[in-house]
Amino acid sequence: MSLTFHWFLPTNGDSRNVVGGGHGANATSSAGDRPPSVHYLSQIAAAAEAVGFEAALTPTGAWCEDAWLTTAMISQRTERLKFLVAFRPGFISPTLGAQMASTYQRQTGGRLLLNVVTGGESREQRAYGDFLDKDARYERTGEFLEIVRGLWAGDTVDLTGKHLRVEQAALAQVPDPVPQIYFGGSSPIAGTVAAKYSDVYLTWGEPPAQVAAKIAWIRELAAREGRSVRFGIRLHVITRDTSAAAWGEARQLLAGFDPAAVAEIQASLAKSESEGQRRMLALHNGNSDDLEIYPNLWAGIGLVRGGAGTALVGSHDEVAERVLEYHALGIDEFVLSGYPHLEEAYWFGEGVLPRLAARGVWRHPAAPVERAPLGVAAL
Repeated sequence: MSLTFHWFLPTNGDSRNVVGGGHGANATSSAGDRPPSVHYLSQIAAAAEAVGFEAALTPTGAWCEDAWLTTAMISQRTERLKFLVAFRPGFISPTLGAQMASTYQRQTGGRLLLNVVTGGESREQRAYGDFLDKDARYERTGEFLEIVRGLWAGDTVDLTGKHLRVEQAALAQVPDPVPQIYFGGSSPIAGTVAAKYSDVYLTWGEPPAQVAAKIAWIRELAAREGRSVRFGIRLHVITRDTSAAAWGEARQLLAGFDPAAVAEIQASLAKSESEGQRRMLALHNGNSDDLEIYPNLWAGIGLVRGGAGTALVGSHDEVAERVLEYHALGIDEFVLSGYPHLEEAYWFGEGVLPRLAARGVWRHPAAPVERAPLGVAAL
């Protein structure tokens, strides 16, 4: 299987420094010095599209712009790029969510992918009027996806669940294609829901041994459901012509971290209910002195940002090798980002992707399909 690469749209702003935000961030997180206007985000999308990214992840939360509205606008300024829209199923009805996805597919030519985010922080969920606890939110997500999957299949759905109820729910038009469901989560109940409903299970960028254990866990759960899922990983990236230049960029980012801000952010993230966030914090424990936790895997981003907190750092050849190492474990999709996102898309797209293409594990999504020559008919 050819590897698939996705980029990221920084809908809370961009900068040459790390911009706060991510999982567990508050609504007043810094917006950086490049505001997330449609014009600027469209530049990033166009760069990602040109160099060969398949889609762009757009986050969800009080700390960033709305993903549905933003990507709908940017889709009109791009041609091929898909949008991996993060959304929280507890905030809208499942029938409306299924209808929105169906409309999105028709209006964009089938360029929607969905990243289901159940919501790991009760504090933030309550701000949106959602007062369920974490386990109950995952139960509701399962019911939501059960309804949506049925609607997308063209069924008329009746479901009375613990949290959701619909009667005679149906879509006038089903989406074509049906959006792929991306799902993450490290808690036991998250794994159960992911195994039953996701197409792609996403993990944050942990060292290979930990990623391998997660893959084995989800594969076993999915097998019990009679299903198989694909696997993806969420990472930042700093790639340059030489290893020294890449690590120089990492050191420059680290030098820009205010120790007081690091302490405040770490204290806030330590209160997170998310098992995934706990695992991210454990990679560095707030210590800025020993951040290369595996060859070319740097945990510095996680000092000042919630959620995905690790980056692949190195020369183009080194980063390509780490990609191949994760691929050997079973990772087929990579959701990447870098500061600033416009320039870093080109660094990775022009530096690493050609090396992977030369190894025969990646091809540009817009490249023409090679067809075998037609045989000569016998006379």
